Amino acid sequence: MSKSNQRDKFLQFREQFPYFSFEKQEYSLTSVGLSVTYTFNLSGKFFFYPRLFIPRKSFFLSDEVIRDKLDSIIFNIGMIELISYWKAACSPKLIIRPYYLSPAQVQWWKKLYFHGLGEFFYLNGITPGMEDFMEVEVSSLVSLPPLKYTLMDYLIIPVGGGKDSAVTLELLGDIPGSLPLIMNPRAASLDVLRAIGSREEDLIEIRRTLDPELLRMNEQGFLNGHTPFSALLAFISVLAAILTGHRNIALSNESSANEVTLTGTNINHQYSKSFTFESDFRAYVRDWISREINYFSFLRPLNELQIAEIFSQFRHYHPVFRSCNAGSKTDSWCGECAKCLFTYIILSPYLQDTELLRIFGKNLLDDYALKPLFDQLCGLAEDKPFDCVGTVNEVNLALCEIIRQKHRGEFPALLLWYQTSPNYHRFKRVDFRQHNLIIGNEHHLTPAYEKKLKTALNA
Repeated sequence: MSKSNQRDKFLQFREQFPYFSFEKQEYSLTSVGLSVTYTFNLSGKFFFYPRLFIPRKSFFLSDEVIRDKLDSIIFNIGMIELISYWKAACSPKLIIRPYYLSPAQVQWWKKLYFHGLGEFFYLNGITPGMEDFMEVEVSSLVSLPPLKYTLMDYLIIPVGGGKDSAVTLELLGDIPGSLPLIMNPRAASLDVLRAIGSREEDLIEIRRTLDPELLRMNEQGFLNGHTPFSALLAFISVLAAILTGHRNIALSNESSANEVTLTGTNINHQYSKSFTFESDFRAYVRDWISREINYFSFLRPLNELQIAEIFSQFRHYHPVFRSCNAGSKTDSWCGECAKCLFTYIILSPYLQDTELLRIFGKNLLDDYALKPLFDQLCGLAEDKPFDCVGTVNEVNLALCEIIRQKHRGEFPALLLWYQTSPNYHRFKRVDFRQHNLIIGNEHHLTPAYEKKLKTALNA
């Protein structure tokens, strides 16, 4: 459907569904685990009941310690969860009923919703302003003060099953008291844990369930698209910190996530992985949830090339890691998407062709059908793919290095094409090794974490 048709639907839905309300949250803490249910209301015509469940493990603190500390974080998880449902009709008014939000909090949420839905708005032909795309009405006067809660100096490491979280797990997972966290575990994420020798009983498992009503509405033609999933993961990791008493949360987002997807705009597919969001989130948690919690990205000073270089040494993960969204249900690399092609390119300077073949099943640089994605990744097309990929510069540097060090005779099809491009002649003069020695200074790492990261890169 064209963008103009989608824009017309957007306007019709806003008139047909004038409000979306966050009605209530309910939770129970039992011997089985923590169960959470939200109630969302789309103008009295559709109701949604998304759920979270966290199985109880031995590392849960006692009920007496945590029972009175859950309202605030569960409410805030609801505030980010609701955006998946609000976007179906983009109601002009959002009503918040469970608890009070200050004007500063309302502005914080509007900024996250607006930039986190930048891709959604663009692909649906919607051009709202940050102030007028949504009016937030807070109907409750019951406020939730920040927690007074002393946490232990232990670590939570969210694991997704890709190379980035595998690097963080390898470098930090042996710190005493560390716990991995996985939302809706799949084969790749569990296999990454097994590769390092972690036990599933030491895993913080988050089971998130979407309301099937939303999926039915998507099939019926309601608005759909990308939402800031990493922001949801951020709030859920804070809930895990409260349940376990762990102070530190180490994400695996790199500096490359800061680059916009569409040139000349602020639209970034990875907005909720960016340094801007990380800094905003840390401030929000400090001011309105708990000053004790330390949320940061361990890999933030590095770019994708540096992470790939470190990951290339950790061969026990190579047979099991997966970064392909299309192949996530079958635990495979589809070999046809931007994420597969980018991962192949970024690892190629550090792995032999035979190793890449074992991982991906084919030489993706010899598949000329991937040329449109290839051109997007290296900046020969107007925009980058809407996917979690590195910067245009990183891709070009990797391609030039592949040509320099690996291919002396016959080149695969996409590299043959690339050598005729202006980008090849521009980037082939850049010192690849020197570029990879540069570590960013825009991060929230303590000196100890920064030292551990530099040691791994130098090694």
